[in-house]
Amino acid sequence: MNYGGVLIAVKDMTKAKHFYEEVMEQEVQMDLDNIHVAFASGFTLQADYEGLLGVSLKPKDQPDNFQLYFEVEDLDKWEAKLVKVDGIEFLHHSKEYPWGQRVMRFYDHDKYIVEVSESMESVVKRFLNQGMSVTETAEKTMFPVEFVQQFVQR
Repeated sequence: MNYGGVLIAVKDMTKAKHFYEEVMEQEVQMDLDNIHVAFASGFTLQADYEGLLGVSLKPKDQPDNFQLYFEVEDLDKWEAKLVKVDGIEFLHHSKEYPWGQRVMRFYDHDKYIVEVSESMESVVKRFLNQGMSVTETAEKTMFPVEFVQQFVQR
């Protein structure tokens, strides 16, 4: 068996597709008449999910037990971009976790939670650039010393 990805049901495909393609910069891999849109990163949007299944579903305003997760190199740039998008409701703006990774979360137009975080490679590079040693960085991030060493500028 092979994992096929994630499908999220959306109320307004035009709005959802625009958000993920234009704002979140995801590449559309396949668009079936704005009913089913697949992105190269591995997730899919589906309009009229209830019709597809052929069963009546109880709609939820906010499925708070699921999130889409994206990693970026420059979280500040992305936060500045996202605060300008109409209809985005932040759960929290950038915050740093104990391992050093900075993360923000918000609801998309269909009230799915979206997380945008620094990649851990970016975190390691940031700590090293701030003068932390390889050992200190490895301890803080909980990554092996060997992982951290590959980012030491020679």
